Amino acid sequence: KWIDHLKDNGFKVNSHNVEDLAVSRKKLGMPDRYASCHTAKIGTYVLEGHVPAADVKQLLKEKPKALGLAVPGMPAGSPGMDIPNSPPYETLIVQNDGNSRVFAKH
Repeated sequence: KWIDHLKDNGFKVNSHNVEDLAVSRKKLGMPDRYASCHTAKIGTYVLEGHVPAADVKQLLKEKPKALGLAVPGMPAGSPGMDIPNSPPYETLIVQNDGNSRVFAKH
């Protein structure tokens, strides 16, 4: 459903199922502590987890020096995990050194 969310928001998605997501994540430089069920690449950035399309658009607009965005785990209420009355969750911006800070709150 996260892929559908991206498509519904104007992104062209090329999806590839992989045997070992941890290996793919590592190749892209995303630390395991931000792991989720989806790892994606957009331009020079890595996306990990159910990152909202609005956050991706903001990332591409601002073009910060960073590895990418992550929504660790599979939080209820994130795109594709649409559950009514879900608790808040955060999108993190992950720096090239592996540290992160809050990019957006939802």
